Amino acid sequence: MEKIYSEEQQTCRITKARPETIKFLMGYSKSLQVIDYQNIKFETVLN
Repeated sequence: MEKIYSEEQQTCRITKARPETIKFLMGYSKSLQVIDYQNIKFETVLN
């Protein structure tokens, strides 16, 4: 186990999101509404 975790891993790389992706996610998060009612969560997307 020690040998597996002590070695440096090169599998992680940083990626960049396109502006269209950021715009889509921001629009979705603005339209998402979560309502809590008696320990039940209702998620709705307002259009």
